[in-house]
Amino acid sequence: MPKSELQLYQILTISGNIANELGEYEKALDFHKKALEIVKTNDFKNDQPNIGVCLNNIGNTHKNMGEYKKSIDYFQKGLKDDKLKNDPELLALLYDNLGYSKLKLKNYDDLPSVFFKAKKISDSLNYISTSINIDIHLSEYYSTVGQPINAINYAKTALFKSKKENFPAGVLISLKQLSLVDKLNSSKYTESYIKLNDSLQTVERNSRDRFAKIELETEEILQQKDSLEKKNRNILNYFIGTIAVGGLLFFMRAQRAKSRELLLRQAQQRANEDIYRLIISQQNKLEEGRVLEKNRIAKELHDGVLGRLFGLRLNLDGLNHRNDDDAIHERIRCLEELKNIEQDLREISHELSREKYVLVNNFVAIVNNLVDEQAKINPAKLNAVIGENIDWDQLNNTTKINLYRILQESLQNINKYANAKTIKVEFRKDKKGNLVLNITDDGDGFEVDKKSKGIGLKNIVTRTHESNGIIEIKSAPGKGTRISITVPLEHKNIKS
Repeated sequence: MPKSELQLYQILTISGNIANELGEYEKALDFHKKALEIVKTNDFKNDQPNIGVCLNNIGNTHKNMGEYKKSIDYFQKGLKDDKLKNDPELLALLYDNLGYSKLKLKNYDDLPSVFFKAKKISDSLNYISTSINIDIHLSEYYSTVGQPINAINYAKTALFKSKKENFPAGVLISLKQLSLVDKLNSSKYTESYIKLNDSLQTVERNSRDRFAKIELETEEILQQKDSLEKKNRNILNYFIGTIAVGGLLFFMRAQRAKSRELLLRQAQQRANEDIYRLIISQQNKLEEGRVLEKNRIAKELHDGVLGRLFGLRLNLDGLNHRNDDDAIHERIRCLEELKNIEQDLREISHELSREKYVLVNNFVAIVNNLVDEQAKINPAKLNAVIGENIDWDQLNNTTKINLYRILQESLQNINKYANAKTIKVEFRKDKKGNLVLNITDDGDGFEVDKKSKGIGLKNIVTRTHESNGIIEIKSAPGKGTRISITVPLEHKNIKS
């Protein structure tokens, strides 16, 4: 293979990897596919890059784009490359990437056996970074299929290897995974993650300063060379600088994004706890008021109504043997008194009905407060409809919190992006007895299939799944957006 072709291949591969790290996936695919064409049209030796490397790079880009079906296809093609026997590390990477793409598609047919194939190769040849990534992916797999003990064990294994080999990036991702799967020790791992992240950022700044000094000294050396050598070294220096600066920028951006995401999750968790405590507190206060009101009504019935009825019964019993005019007038007075007692009983019944209404509409009041706040900050016309036939006591507190957060996040997205003139929020009960939340606006809309899901939209989907619900998003440019959430109501007897 000509040396110029090999250099072009290397340049295209490096540029593709940089574009991939920076999130410029279309550019990355273009670079990697051009590199693949060079490999196909030239005769590579065994110690030089092969087709499997290019296919793995292309598949990895599709994986980062969330196009897991395409990434699976490229990884499977890469595994068919005859030269893989000379590159076991690439073979382990292909198995691991294939397994992770299937995990994201929830295709568990070959899982976790694909991960174990990759793990066997990487462990036998002591490929530390690859082995750590595989352990993290196994932890994610077992967490997804509901085996928390295995998920925690593999995350701890990754953490042990990272610390043993002094691999800070591995320690960081291991701590993050442990904070997600080990709920009992989540705060401890989160604290360690934040401390390590801060120290790594300090190291990055020092490395950047040293790199600038080296770059300056390199320029002074290059000026002493002849024109051709100076030109070649300037070209090489340009690409090395691009890789280094791009890598540093990506790493800094990734760390800051992870820190922001972590802080956001912590804030959301605290907010959820506050809402939960608020609901419980309100329910307790309502229950206390309910008991006091029952006691008051019982006393009123016993001391007032029953006493008056007892007096009337004695009077009527004494009038049974009399038919004079006084007896007739007395009977009429007793009938009037019975009417008064009837009216008192009716008022007591109405008080009990009002008490039940207040108890049932506890969650409704919280939702109405959110709707009122939305009306203050957004000039769009807001129409809120809450079905009267919904038994809110059948909805557990976790689902109530999730529905409240989904409504809050949706309204925030409308405020930021939609430019809507009208908004409709509807809670209703469908024919199957499920609770349906519809959030509709006539704003700008977006293409659902092409738009990458931000953290807000991901949180909405996650909260829906946590409530065993179904989410449907309909939108198109210029046609507004409709989000429909359906969650089951728990059919249980409510104690009065």
